[in-house]
Amino acid sequence: MRLVALVLSLGVLCAGTADAATLQPVGDFDQPIFVTSDPANPDDLFVVEREGLVVRSEEGDSGVFADLTDLVSCCDGERGLLSIALAPDFDASGRFYAAYTGRPAAGGAEGDLRVDAFHFASGALVREPLFSVEHSINANHNGGQLEIGPDGYLYVSVGDGGGEGDPFESGQDLGSLLGKILRVEPYAGATPQVWSYGLRNPWRFSFDRANGNMVIADVGQGAREEIDLAPSPAPSIVGGEGVNYGWNCLEGFIAYTDPGDSCAGVSNFTDPVFDYPHDPGGNCAITGGYVVRDPSVGDLYGRYVYADLCVGEIRSLLLPAGAGGLAGDDRSEGLGVVKPVSFGEDSCGRVYVIAQGGPVYRFEGATPATCPPPSTVIPSTASDPGAQPSTVGPSAVSHPPSRLLLETGRRRPGGRQLGLLLVARLAPCPGHAGERVLLYRGGRQLASKRFDARCAARFHVRIAHRSTFRALLDGGYRSQVRTIALAKPSP
Repeated sequence: MRLVALVLSLGVLCAGTADAATLQPVGDFDQPIFVTSDPANPDDLFVVEREGLVVRSEEGDSGVFADLTDLVSCCDGERGLLSIALAPDFDASGRFYAAYTGRPAAGGAEGDLRVDAFHFASGALVREPLFSVEHSINANHNGGQLEIGPDGYLYVSVGDGGGEGDPFESGQDLGSLLGKILRVEPYAGATPQVWSYGLRNPWRFSFDRANGNMVIADVGQGAREEIDLAPSPAPSIVGGEGVNYGWNCLEGFIAYTDPGDSCAGVSNFTDPVFDYPHDPGGNCAITGGYVVRDPSVGDLYGRYVYADLCVGEIRSLLLPAGAGGLAGDDRSEGLGVVKPVSFGEDSCGRVYVIAQGGPVYRFEGATPATCPPPSTVIPSTASDPGAQPSTVGPSAVSHPPSRLLLETGRRRPGGRQLGLLLVARLAPCPGHAGERVLLYRGGRQLASKRFDARCAARFHVRIAHRSTFRALLDGGYRSQVRTIALAKPSP
């Protein structure tokens, strides 16, 4: 036991078998809280530091990418910069999103949860506020995970407002944004939609990159920690809309000891797929991870990894295939870090874990993963010489050797709307001419066309605000998500 404690105190306990996954350090940071990567370059990492810095790290060379410290309220309780998400077209737009508890300088009261977009213009960081949630009373239960869903929308987790036992009864209140998973179109002025509710503190959630399933790890009160699953009903469609996960009527699978009045007569709960107790073992708060889709890590592939903040042991389990099932085969991976505060995933599918003290580790197998090269630029087919080329990264590769691309063509302004040509193209093409390709906008089917002899399908659409598009083809082909915005009028 003393040896185990000593190794854990150094930051990491590695697996004992040669073919098992190990944890390899990628760097030390100041209060890191989240890690992600450039959508087109998995080796270009972005590490979120709680006090408000976003650090860019590539092959051991690190530097500050963005400084939000003037906006971020840290570090009372659980406050701080909580997570970021990079836009799918980040290489072209430089746009990213941040969730943080704000200072009054950010607008609102100290501690309010804010979600903003940022980009650089003339070397200066430009802020574009999206929305905020009042959260000034208590410094805990902020949630704060950001993820771009397979439908192109931005998803945000928000805690119940803090305190103990949900004193505001936020979990069951559909008029409140607290205790929810929210969905929002990622542009200024968009109104967040309550996607699912009945959550206490969904500190971390993720999407399975193989099938789009949403997995939510909800931190419990005093008895149970839980994992919730929202299966995707179809490609590029996010599940879980309108689902009630039960807080504060339930805690895990059991009835909560002090439910609010809002629980009276309510029975439309969706049970978790897994929960575990605080005792024995000293568990206190679940840190949710990802379904591992890195084939280099052996039988960890396809398993959901998670940990508990107070124990540090990394565990994994198998999630059910659909609604109504239960997770199984929960096991220890023989790995651990001191106070695991977050997991992360890069655009190659490699998974990371962050220790509260500063180290960030990557899961690696005996042979490290081979990731695709950084994105390449595909020339546009547009006749408009001012049209922007498409940037295609590893996320666009769904079924090699062919790739389904979604390119932007001619843009024709028309009043408050934009006329746009979108071209879906499969390359290489042989054997797919005449097949039907579907175009989705914001996760909903918009149109369908058949490929011509060159495996191209052209869609003419009109948009009135920032919109997200994706093309789908039978056989598992999915294009990258394209985000299109109206051009701002000249001053």
